[in-house]
Amino acid sequence: MTKTQVFDVSTLRHPFESKTGVGYKSDYLTIMNYIKHSIMLGIKILLAIMVIGCASYGPTNSMIGSSKDHIVSVLGKPSTELHTPDGQLLIYSKGPFGKETFFVYLNRDGVMQRWTQVLAEKNFESIVPGMTRDQVIETIGESKDRFGLARGRGYVWNYRYVNPFCFWFQIEFAADDTVRSTGYSKPPECRVRALN
Repeated sequence: MTKTQVFDVSTLRHPFESKTGVGYKSDYLTIMNYIKHSIMLGIKILLAIMVIGCASYGPTNSMIGSSKDHIVSVLGKPSTELHTPDGQLLIYSKGPFGKETFFVYLNRDGVMQRWTQVLAEKNFESIVPGMTRDQVIETIGESKDRFGLARGRGYVWNYRYVNPFCFWFQIEFAADDTVRSTGYSKPPECRVRALN
């Protein structure tokens, strides 16, 4: 004769429950809390890094009076350095997808006097046919988004800038590095393509 085994349902336990009714479930919750707090800490660190990165994206008024060495240590090497009658101009172009170009003006002693963001329509309007490439750079900086024209006819510089219509400013240069024409159009990321 075989013995039949009888189960007492009251003795069955949930997988996260210990014999005392506390253990595994509380361990599970502790682990989940640890994971949650680790993820939140990671997000906070990432945000702090992003804020620090944005703080050095462009010049600030607190940098006025700083030396060139300090400015370069904070902002990095400028895209272009030009000598001016008053000292030096450091140009920080944030292209090709950046929408700002910063001009940092230094006096003859290499001390920052002021800064400005130059990619704006008022500055674009001063770019006229016949200007040289160097004059354009002195006005709005050098473009990092450009393409050549067929048959050696010249090239085009494109400037993305902050505006509500998703336009960019374009300068067409002739082969002799003078401005042939200027205008506004939509950059590739803003063009709507027809579905076939």
